[in-house]
Amino acid sequence: MAAALGGPLAPVAPAETGLTALDPASPPPQALADLMQRLAARQHAHASFLERQTLAVLDRPLESSGELFYDAPDRLEKRTLTPKPESLILDHGRLEIHRGSRTWSLALRDAPQIAPFIDSLRALLAGALPELEQAYVLSFAVEGSQWTLELVPREAKLAALIARLRITGSGELLESVEIRRADGDRSLMTVRDLPDR
Repeated sequence: MAAALGGPLAPVAPAETGLTALDPASPPPQALADLMQRLAARQHAHASFLERQTLAVLDRPLESSGELFYDAPDRLEKRTLTPKPESLILDHGRLEIHRGSRTWSLALRDAPQIAPFIDSLRALLAGALPELEQAYVLSFAVEGSQWTLELVPREAKLAALIARLRITGSGELLESVEIRRADGDRSLMTVRDLPDR
């Protein structure tokens, strides 16, 4: 989540600028290894977000905005400020949802509609490449400071929910997370790094 990762990423040859599927039996490209290492070193992150969801059942996209917080290794908070205040907090496998005066708490494994997205974002922020490779077929591209990581689910159960995730960044910053669901719905979250509080 717009986490500062350190110095510039190692460039690759121009011929490798398109997304290339990775073989988990082979070492990852150096630029991806560097990216994961820098993410793993980040202990805290704070970013603003703007999310746009396009749903088949609605005439117009839904937009929301707010702030994201990350504390390694697995605490995530999505604090929506507009259009209505809401907070989702993942901490040690439990998800808490605060909406107005109401609060719900459940194990993440009991929330199959959002668990894959949260798990993949948490694994990415933790720089857990083996965990990502276990659940997804990865494709990666880097050109200069711009990079793209695409995740396509390996298991049919997950693929029935999510067609793919595409995460982009520039240099040391994560900039967007796009989710394309199997039913055609999609969401795009753009993020901007903020100073730690």
